[in-house]
Amino acid sequence: MHPISNVEFMLLQMIAECRQASGYDIKKLVAQRGYWEWANIGTTSIYAGLKKLSNKGWIASEESDGKSGKGPMPTRFALTKAGMAKLRNEIFDSLSSTRERDNRFDLGLAALPLIEKDKAIVALRKRLDFLREASKKIRQKYESQGGVRLPLNVRALFLHPVSLIECELEFVSCLIKELLGETRENGQND
Repeated sequence: MHPISNVEFMLLQMIAECRQASGYDIKKLVAQRGYWEWANIGTTSIYAGLKKLSNKGWIASEESDGKSGKGPMPTRFALTKAGMAKLRNEIFDSLSSTRERDNRFDLGLAALPLIEKDKAIVALRKRLDFLREASKKIRQKYESQGGVRLPLNVRALFLHPVSLIECELEFVSCLIKELLGETRENGQND
């Protein structure tokens, strides 16, 4: 069983969705859906991922019959039967057993006692600003792509992170209140 990266997983999805896709087609979809912002995907990783998928036998290249503009004919890719089976397994695994967020924040939480409370509060307030801005950008992109008129899977790509951000905002706000309460208690006890 071959391991699969997030980039490879995304590429398999997009190729399956389009039935056939070139690297250029995939770049356009990545930009439209906002993957650049959250999926850690760059142009180089798209083309490297396509090569890996081809080497694993999960996609096959086909020459395009429609040429637009100058340059060579674009290579289009389609899923093989093995690629479709791998994609379906990955979809099931990802929906059933992956974490909901980046654990880097959890590492920061674990280290809270190692910085002063006032610095922790400042950092967490900055996180609130960061989260609000991230939510705003996602919502703007969502609306610019069609909002509620988008297909369910595309809507979910936007609404899931917004939902998680809302929960995170509430969590961070409660954490700040608790830290402020400890700071006041400690100040009164001195």
